[in-house]
Amino acid sequence: MTEHAGGDRMLPVTTIAEQLSLTPGDILGYGRYKAKIPLEVLYSQPRKAKLVLVTSINPTPLGEGKTTMSIGLAQALSRRGWLATAVLREPSLGPTFGMKGGATGGGQAQVEPAQEINLHFTGDFHAITTAHNLLAALLDNALYFRTGANLSAHRISWKRVLDLNDRALRHIVIGLGGAGQGIPRETGFDITAASEVMAVLTLARDREDLVARLGRIVVGTDSGQAPVTVADIGAAPAMAVLLNEAIMPNLVQTSEHTPAIIHGGPFANIAHGCNSVLATEAGLRHSEVVVTEAGFGADLGAEKFLDIKAPLMGISPDVAVVVVTLRALKYQGGRPAAAASEPDLAALASGYANLQKHIENLRRFALPVIVGINRFAGDRPEEMRWIHQKLEADGVGVEEADVFVKGGEGGVGLARLVESVLRSGRTPTFQPLYRPEMSLTAKIQQIARGIYGAQDVEYTAEAQRKLERYATWGDGQLGVCIAKTPYSLSDDPRRLGRPEGFTLNIRDVELARGAGYIVPLAGTMVRMPGLPKTPAAFGMHVTPDGRIEGIR
Repeated sequence: MTEHAGGDRMLPVTTIAEQLSLTPGDILGYGRYKAKIPLEVLYSQPRKAKLVLVTSINPTPLGEGKTTMSIGLAQALSRRGWLATAVLREPSLGPTFGMKGGATGGGQAQVEPAQEINLHFTGDFHAITTAHNLLAALLDNALYFRTGANLSAHRISWKRVLDLNDRALRHIVIGLGGAGQGIPRETGFDITAASEVMAVLTLARDREDLVARLGRIVVGTDSGQAPVTVADIGAAPAMAVLLNEAIMPNLVQTSEHTPAIIHGGPFANIAHGCNSVLATEAGLRHSEVVVTEAGFGADLGAEKFLDIKAPLMGISPDVAVVVVTLRALKYQGGRPAAAASEPDLAALASGYANLQKHIENLRRFALPVIVGINRFAGDRPEEMRWIHQKLEADGVGVEEADVFVKGGEGGVGLARLVESVLRSGRTPTFQPLYRPEMSLTAKIQQIARGIYGAQDVEYTAEAQRKLERYATWGDGQLGVCIAKTPYSLSDDPRRLGRPEGFTLNIRDVELARGAGYIVPLAGTMVRMPGLPKTPAAFGMHVTPDGRIEGIR
């Protein structure tokens, strides 16, 4: 065993694997504390686990602790005698060095080795970035030598990606410097988490499916405005070579040595924001209960999990847990972030409407819903009593938890509540929000009205033109993955609480045929974030003995 950042001790990953009935020969080790799970091992058992989906209200600057609660709940279920696995998404370097910080939980409820997971981990993001940019290089090379499926510089829609926040790269011109430097054209960068290659990797069931999905990616159009795909370019096999190890889920551990499987990208605001199909399969086949997290609130990550990932896998969560804090609700009720820890029952009551909407959203999918209150030392008893009474009056089970300080012990009450649903014998009646045969605009409207609470949807002429084009291409059966601000149910981050009567504005629509969906861009949402005025990077350093400090 070895010391880690929290002062506890990590077990060798082989010992963690044994909990899942995996031998040292079944896993591919990345040092002593990280491992890949090969696909043939992953599929060696049938599905047997219960599935707990963790989501939250719309996030606030104060943080709700959704990842920490997911990890703490898995630890608590383990204490209750379940063979539990936390199945999570990998952190992105963008927010780690930007504003949000790392994504490994905190306190006594984190995944380990936390610093390595927050940084380069097993290299999955680098492999995805390189595979994406290999395709970009092959496209520009085809332009240069005039060998590329009748493409022109003005018809390529494929950008490049980088796993860092960098607003200066959103719109660029490449190929400058003369005839020998390539063909000048406008393009740009997205962040790696928003790459369609990331989506393809997280949704692929095996390597064969990976290559097929990569081949379906549309990179531009020909002179007749017909789509040109990666298969037309012939790049899918080479891209899959770069993803050969990245496709395997990663096995690590929590602070209390509960198995954790971490794989796939975050950012449910600009992507589907779920861990991979293969990670979820690994948990479902090798444990008794899986605690999995969907990005941001139930309007984004949970909706995309339920409308994109769950139908693809043919699964249904057994229960949904909505994570909330009293101070976050007060912020949603109009209390400034700096004063949200102060008593304000009126703001709490106003902000409660946001929580109610997320509960309603999950109930639209016929899921049992539980609220987990992430408790803080300064929470007022009278406000805690009020929210318990409101939720009980609404027929929603609620339990407080303090897993940051107490680890799994601090989540045992919440685990008991979850367990009561898991043992209830309920037959799942889950149904996605929309059917594949519905038109693309009907699917968008279902999400906008049913999940966000919008009154109407408006499209720019460009967005409308693209939707009509995709329909003529035969892509009308695809799913919908809306890119929207996470901070509001609307497309305006300033509209807190539960806005009503608003119009959702779709300014553009991108096609992700390989992933199996379209990406409508709502409001001013962009897929390459910028850094804040004082990035988190400035608080990090390496000590003379090689220890990294300052990662939040």
